[in-house]
Amino acid sequence: MNKIHPLAVVDPNAQLGDNNEIGPFCVIDANVVMGDNNRLLNSVTIHTGARIGSDNEFFPGASISTKPQDLKFKGEESLCILGNNNSIRENVTISRGTASRGKTVVGNGNLLMENMHIAHDCIIGNGCIIGNSTKFAGEVEVDDFAIISAEVLFHQFIRIGSYVMVQGGSRTSQDIPPYIVAGKEPIRFAGINLIGLRRRGFSNETIEMIHDAYRIIYAQGIIKDGIANARAKYPDSKEVDYICSFIEKSKRGIIR
Repeated sequence: MNKIHPLAVVDPNAQLGDNNEIGPFCVIDANVVMGDNNRLLNSVTIHTGARIGSDNEFFPGASISTKPQDLKFKGEESLCILGNNNSIRENVTISRGTASRGKTVVGNGNLLMENMHIAHDCIIGNGCIIGNSTKFAGEVEVDDFAIISAEVLFHQFIRIGSYVMVQGGSRTSQDIPPYIVAGKEPIRFAGINLIGLRRRGFSNETIEMIHDAYRIIYAQGIIKDGIANARAKYPDSKEVDYICSFIEKSKRGIIR
């Protein structure tokens, strides 16, 4: 049974699972589907097109599945998909998709801190921590377990790799490859995310291999040559393959 405060507004066409708690002054539009055990504290707005899993917590002022801030958007039906066990803090805004991808996706177990924004058609993985007031422009992709500090600005269409740590106040229009620390001004490669990788159970041998792979790649004047050398030295490493594949698929280039 859901617990809906009398001062909340829930459209009769919204589909709610079981044991959800909807606080005062919350608004849930039509064409919303929500799972079980979600908690909306107060003054949370869930707009049309939201597809929300279970066990999420939404703090005051959060606005989910908002109309995209894109002049090309013509009202086409699109979605904003959230997984399970996410913590959506105060004043977080997440836009739904456009005709480009049709959906914005946030995975499972993420912490989205106060006042951060995820624009249309972004894809956020699992286990990410996104700091206060960080902003993602449209169609940004973030792989699993990325940690992004406060007030970071990301240009549209870029990709951020898994297990990265991005310094607060940074801004980038290029991709950030996996396993690294990115920081300084202008933003650049600042070493391997040693602490983060150890916390996630990476062995010292694997961390050293990742470090050596980046040394090989960045030491070459031509990145393509560095990738070939890294693959040749570590042909059976899934971590090195991920790094190399990430860089090969980059459309905007990587930070260096």
